[in-house]
Amino acid sequence: MPPSQPIGVFDSGYGGLTVLKSIVEKLPAYDFIYLGDNARTPYGNRSFETVYQYTRECVQWFFSRGCPLVILACNTSSAKALRTIQQQDLVESGTASRVLGVIRPTTEIAGLLSKTGKVGILATSGTVNSESYVLEIKKFFPDIQVFQQACPLWVPLIENNEHEGPGADFFVKKYADELLSQSPDIDTVLLACTHYPLLMNKLRKYFPGTIQLVAQGDIVGESLVKYLKNHPEIESRCSKQARLAFYTTDDTLDFDRHAGYFYREGIRSERVFL
Repeated sequence: MPPSQPIGVFDSGYGGLTVLKSIVEKLPAYDFIYLGDNARTPYGNRSFETVYQYTRECVQWFFSRGCPLVILACNTSSAKALRTIQQQDLVESGTASRVLGVIRPTTEIAGLLSKTGKVGILATSGTVNSESYVLEIKKFFPDIQVFQQACPLWVPLIENNEHEGPGADFFVKKYADELLSQSPDIDTVLLACTHYPLLMNKLRKYFPGTIQLVAQGDIVGESLVKYLKNHPEIESRCSKQARLAFYTTDDTLDFDRHAGYFYREGIRSERVFL
């Protein structure tokens, strides 16, 4: 039986499972459902309008499942769709449910992590082109300099399970070098794609040990704990039977196989049609 009032976690594909994993570790008593829009991934190279429409449809699906809170564990959706959903759709519908993203929690602490005031961003082309990280970091830390690097080949490497092989080293080093060439004083690098934690071992090979490599999962998990504490009207509506359910808009066997890389082995998902 699926959870009755779970927290929804959404991604265009599999990467959000790394965020879900961290959230569940911090909030083990809560119920969660995960949806990967694998039939329409990737979102990164799509227009703002298309990403908004796809994300909106998925958020409505979560609401139909009783979710009082939905986390967009997708940087592209957070960059291209979240603001419109929050400021337009939720207001017009009058719903008491809420939608949060992964960019703001990350940018709220970026300036606290850097001592040099130089922060690097590794992300998909869509997230880089949106400049969401640049704009959000500037809101909280006006003096921080932000350097971005798009890494378009990393997601395909990870999703084809090639991220641990020797062939991945060339592209990990390529984008690492391109980011570092922008400033020798970068001391903090945000992994602004939920796939990228799977490359952490290789990233540590090509970034100096003096540079902090920051994944989003733990940051988002800690931020969610604080959010629920500060919003008892949402927290009280979340069911707590430690249940998990996984859904995909595409082939379940393929989703379950990939979930073994991103979350754990043994996932059994269900297909939905939007």
